[in-house]
Parts: sequence; structure tokens; C-alpha cells
Amino acid sequence: MSLPHDGHRSFFPFGNPFRMILPKGSYLSPKLLALLNSFEETLAESLRKLKPKDKMDVLSLSWMRLAVESLCETHKDIKSLITDLQFPVSDWDEKWIDMYLDNSVKLLDICISFSSELSQLNQGQLLLQCVLHILDFSKDFPSLENLVRARSSLHDWMLQIKSRNRKLDSFSDALHALTGTCHFAKVKNSAKGRVLMQAMYGVEVKTIFVCSVFMSAFSGSNKHLMDLHVSEKFLWSEAFNDLQFYVNGEIKRQFVHGSVTVVKELEAVNICVEQLYATSDGVGCDGEENLQKSILSLAESAEGFTQGLDLLSKQVECFFQIVLSGRDALLCNLRLSNLKQENNVEELVV
Repeated sequence: MSLPHDGHRSFFPFGNPFRMILPKGSYLSPKLLALLNSFEETLAESLRKLKPKDKMDVLSLSWMRLAVESLCETHKDIKSLITDLQFPVSDWDEKWIDMYLDNSVKLLDICISFSSELSQLNQGQLLLQCVLHILDFSKDFPSLENLVRARSSLHDWMLQIKSRNRKLDSFSDALHALTGTCHFAKVKNSAKGRVLMQAMYGVEVKTIFVCSVFMSAFSGSNKHLMDLHVSEKFLWSEAFNDLQFYVNGEIKRQFVHGSVTVVKELEAVNICVEQLYATSDGVGCDGEENLQKSILSLAESAEGFTQGLDLLSKQVECFFQIVLSGRDALLCNLRLSNLKQENNVEELVV
């Protein structure tokens, strides 16, 4: 996707932070400029913190949890900015309200798809727990019957991982619809409106980036990975471009090398499952040691995956509630504003 890009060059290497990206002749008071700068600097710092120190940590469950947690904080920041601007919803342009409400619905759909995918992965863990129970070495060496049952469950797990969750279709549709509305809207005759739109643009770009990365991870394909282009005149653009280049590049590299999934812990479990599946094929007593090692490896990787999955699921639920509460707050303010206007009209009539 290509976002608007101003080709004009300035003497500042990353854009003039005082001029920002506002149209010629526009003016922001020192207070409004300070609020906008503070928001964008906080956004830039959050993007810098999302860059993994090690490429192996790209799309680990811990990084994914951190990414959703960071989204939560950024969406809270935009709500705080609206409060600090003292910009009542009655002063909002109708198209801003429609954009916010439409985008919030898309984000809620994306969260539901996230949760569905995580739930499916969690159900897959039940198959692995069944395997570990059947192949419990603490009693006796597994019987041939138990080995056959375990291999059947392992086979089902591998098929489930390779199968595609249909809920991802709605995820993809919502993501592309959200991307289609992502642009920096220039605002006339409203300094507070310009600050709000510029801040919301930054939130949207970060949100789309994280969602596109997750879509690639869950779908097992990098075709949904987006390279967003933003103007250098934003205070957060350098941090964003650096993060996007690093993360997208590593994901593409992993897919080129034939990874079934780019989720680190899930890939580790998948490798252990394949090893155990191969080791348990016609194993005899002489293969007991290798079989036991394979079982222990699967148990360790499955435990790490389960813990990471649980923490990520809770964070996605948190993000869902933040988006939902923001939407509800706007609708409530709209109702109050309309009621106030109706009362004023009635008083004038009387």
C-alpha cells in the first residue's frame, strides 16, 4: 500500500519537527504543538521498543504479546489526547466520526478473528496433551496400541496446523478495508482537528502494521504482509520505517526457508511433533531412549507454547475491550450532544 508522501525536501534530515506536516499557512498554538509532539514522540518510542534485539525473537509469542500490549497503550494515548485537547465530539466533523466508528468495527472484527485463531491453536494443544498422557514413561514403556494412538493424534495435530482457519477470511477483509481508509486527512479551519487527525493517522498506521504481521503469521503466507510508506515529516516515521523493514524482512526470509509457521514457539512444537512421529514408527525396546528424548522435548516445547498462547489471548481480549470502550464512549457522547441540542431547540421555541 502506498500512503501519501510529500516529495518536498527540507534542511532537517527527518523533516522539520516545527513545521510538522501541516499545510502551508496553517498554525498551531504552542500548547497544541506540544500536545502533538508529545503524542508522536511517545508513539516513536513505542515503535522503537517493538524492534526485537534478536531476529530469532521476531514473531515469538512474547513479541506478539508485546505488540498487542503496545497497541493497547497507543489507543489509550489517543483517548488521553482527545481529553487534553478539550475537543468535544460536537465539534468533530461528521466524516471523522464516521471514520472512527467504521474503523472501530473493523478492529473488533480483527480481534474476533485473532481470538478464533488462538482458540483453534489452543484446541490443538489438547491433542498434544493426549499424546503426552498416552506415552507416559513414568509407568511402563508404551504398548504398540498406545504408540498407534499417539501417532494418530500427532498426525491430526500436523493436519490441523496446516489447515486454514476460515475466520481468517473475515480478518483479511477487515484488514484490507482498514488499509483502504488509511491516509493523512488534511483539515481546514480547525487546529484541534488537524492535531487529532495527525495523531489518529499514526495510530492507524501502527495498528495496520501489527495486524498485517499477525495475518501473515496465522495464515502461513507473506502475501498479506504490507509495506507501508509514510512521510518522513512525522516524528515517528524513522522508528516505524526501521521496525517495518526489520520485521517484514525477517518474516519473508523465514518463509523463503520453508517454515510452516513464523511463530517461533509453534514452529518449535511442530519440529518436536514431527520428530516424535518419526521416532514412534515401529519403535522397539532398543529405541526407548530416543523415544523418551522426543517425548521430553515435545513436553517442554508444548508447555512454553501453551503459556505464551494464554498470555497473548489475554492481551488480545484487553485490546478488544479498549476498542469497544472507545467506541461506546464516542456513541455516548454523540447521544448526549444530540440531546443537548434538542433541548436547546425546545427552549428557543418556548
